Amino acid sequence: MNEPFISIIIPTLNEEKFLPKLLNSIKEQNYKNYEIIVADANSNDKTVEIAKSFDAKIVQGGKPATGRNNGAKFSAGDYLLFLDADVILPKNFLEKAIYEFDYYYYEVATFRFEPISNLKIDHLIFKLANVLIERTKKIYPLAPGFCIICTKRIFRRIGGFDESLFLAEDHDFVKRASKLSKFGIIKDTKVFVSVRRLEKEGRINLIRKYFLAEVYRTLKGKVDREILEYEFGNFQNGKNISSIEKFIERILKLFK
Repeated sequence: MNEPFISIIIPTLNEEKFLPKLLNSIKEQNYKNYEIIVADANSNDKTVEIAKSFDAKIVQGGKPATGRNNGAKFSAGDYLLFLDADVILPKNFLEKAIYEFDYYYYEVATFRFEPISNLKIDHLIFKLANVLIERTKKIYPLAPGFCIICTKRIFRRIGGFDESLFLAEDHDFVKRASKLSKFGIIKDTKVFVSVRRLEKEGRINLIRKYFLAEVYRTLKGKVDREILEYEFGNFQNGKNISSIEKFIERILKLFK
């Protein structure tokens, strides 16, 4: 099997709690032809110290788009894998990802993902997101920023991530890349993702925020200004969560 060199780029800001889990999952991969680049936005905890303990290269970060671009700037790989600090890779992730990526001649791709959660509502939300990404990939490519892989060639050709955007810079990146290359979804492996954002902002509010952002992006092209607040408060009412579950289940049935 061909083993191209992969640059794994991780934007961080005070990620001492989550980063060790991700870096350990990378370290345990059978595929060893990679480098880790942490683009740190001036963390005031032990994030940088932890990254260095795993022999990661440290570069200046900022907002996620800036961190990803700076990481790519100092990368040595022909393949770029962008990860958020709160994801975990399963066993043999890199090997399976590269094999499928090359097999289908992709130049940009995302992955299926599952929540690190025991709550039914979280699994339904993630299942719906996976279904939407799969069903729209040919007409409206989408990819969550917590896990995107691309060739350095296409990254350079489109100029990287648009740092002027307030939201959805990941979807914008994939949309532009897919116009010039082949986009796909890696299906032989998956990514495990923290649900901290769901817990922090509230499930219904987060769904609402992303829905409105996508509507705005569809109508206007780019979310280049602050159209939504980040903080909507926690949403923990059990009755309301139950109603959301039923609503999502009805939507999922439409795709069968």
